[in-house]
Amino acid sequence: MSATLTSPPAPASPTPSRTSLWGLRIGAWLLAAGAGVLLYASFPPRTLWWLALPAFALFGVLLRGAGPRRGFELGMLFGIGFLLPLLSWTGYFVGSLPWVALVVFESLFLGLAGAGMALVSRLRAGWSSALWPVWAAAVWVAAEAIRGRIPFGGLPWGRVGFGQPDAPTLPLAALGGVPLLSFVTVLAGLALGEVLRIAVRGLRTTSERPADGLATRSTRWAAVPAVLVALVLVAGPLAALVPPQAGPPERTVTVAAIQGNVPRLGLEFNAQRRAVLDNHVRQTERLAADVAAGRQPRPDIVIWPENSSDIDPLRNADAAVRIDAAAAAIRAPILVGAVLVNGDRTTSNAALIWEAGQGVVARTDKRRIQPFGEYMPWRSFFRLFSSYVDRAGNFVPGPGSGVAPMAGIAVGVAICWEVAFDDLVADSVDAGAQILAVPSNNATFGLTEMTFQQLAMSRVRAVEHDRPVVVATTSGVSAMIRPDGTVTASTGQFVPGVLVDRVPLKGTSTLAGRLRSVPEWTLTALGVLAVAFAVGTSRRRSARPGVGSSDAVGPNADGTAGRGGQGDVPQGRVAQGGVPQGGEDEHG
Repeated sequence: MSATLTSPPAPASPTPSRTSLWGLRIGAWLLAAGAGVLLYASFPPRTLWWLALPAFALFGVLLRGAGPRRGFELGMLFGIGFLLPLLSWTGYFVGSLPWVALVVFESLFLGLAGAGMALVSRLRAGWSSALWPVWAAAVWVAAEAIRGRIPFGGLPWGRVGFGQPDAPTLPLAALGGVPLLSFVTVLAGLALGEVLRIAVRGLRTTSERPADGLATRSTRWAAVPAVLVALVLVAGPLAALVPPQAGPPERTVTVAAIQGNVPRLGLEFNAQRRAVLDNHVRQTERLAADVAAGRQPRPDIVIWPENSSDIDPLRNADAAVRIDAAAAAIRAPILVGAVLVNGDRTTSNAALIWEAGQGVVARTDKRRIQPFGEYMPWRSFFRLFSSYVDRAGNFVPGPGSGVAPMAGIAVGVAICWEVAFDDLVADSVDAGAQILAVPSNNATFGLTEMTFQQLAMSRVRAVEHDRPVVVATTSGVSAMIRPDGTVTASTGQFVPGVLVDRVPLKGTSTLAGRLRSVPEWTLTALGVLAVAFAVGTSRRRSARPGVGSSDAVGPNADGTAGRGGQGDVPQGRVAQGGVPQGGEDEHG
């Protein structure tokens, strides 16, 4: 009888201790927050737009293969790392508690984005796995769409596309607006991370074991992320070749923007409303003197900022006299940002078109007023957390499309943060706006980055709608922006200044202007469908005999078996009899 030789059993893989697992988890949290800080650093006033790519590359590597719960954690921390410094100006005078509360709340939306992105990263089929950066970038756009609408009208501030005014992809804004610009930026970052992840994993696999059949079959998909990066790199220059739809014959006009400055920083400047008005009158009269001396061309229209007359000139004769004197000196209509007191004791944030000797000849009011600033929702509730709620105003929104006629020129007016809302700017362009004006009052937020973030939004809007944009602020930064997003002139902060420039009046229409919200809802639907498909795939796999209840739904991108599939052991779990134990995959 011959003896049967058997190989000794392979040594069991060491099971990570609970301490080491928590160490890995905390490390992933720190990396996610750090990726968010990288994204913040890509935003103006810095011109480091390219930092958005490594930010999303790192974020994508952390999310790849994670479960939805882990994805939510990582997305939340990514959001805090990004929004905490980005929105620091919101706490300049109201304190840290409202600022941090706002950041945590807004980060919840990015947490949902992280959960959805993690789910679609685990799709099993070769093509769907290779294209996961596409599905994940669409999920991100969906989260931005929701965050920009709820609650209380939403907060679109900090959309990824708004941080890309210096990027070569900026011309894409004319094709699909801010949503498309956000999408391609996130896509490029995620695809770059996938390229690096596949390369590193491929080197490790080659050194540890020979190629197996599954890995060999998946190599045809390995180049897909690299192709996605290349497509994004050429998309911007190609988009710049697409001309807008022709409009009426173009003509050029001279526009002046007045920055009068404020007596001192902060909310207290409202106590010196007459000084603010006088500052803008004085700068306008100085411009009139320069025009008379031939040092400046005479402007066809003059733009004053928001709150340049906090004294209601319709009720206060002294204010009306001062504004009329400025209009007479410059011999051109002035757009005056005024706070008006209504008959029901509410107030309106208005842009008045003032002509010398006639007074107000046209008016448009702010259409989307700012919660927690211009009005306070749930005032009695929020008073429990901060006494600053009583500083909030009692403003009401105005009607219309935001277009005001000035000397035969249709001026689309986006007052302050209205420039962040796609529909408001698009409504003005649809109503015939030939030029966009962004009168703003940034004095309340001091020497912070808020004004530069707003300027970046205005540059993106210029490209999106092929319109020149005039930004006029009380305290800076005021600017003249060409339709291609180039800033031709700007002021400093907290100094008086006057900008005069020749700008083209445009009647063209871009594809983004014609499609309006179609690109955003298309990308949102793509993201939602990808998440639904991932969830359905996960449930079908979990129902198979011998497959654990892990939420994994696909192989790794290099073609090796995915987590939670047959024969896999979820990280940190002990396999008995070759069957993976159940529970959500928590690797980060």
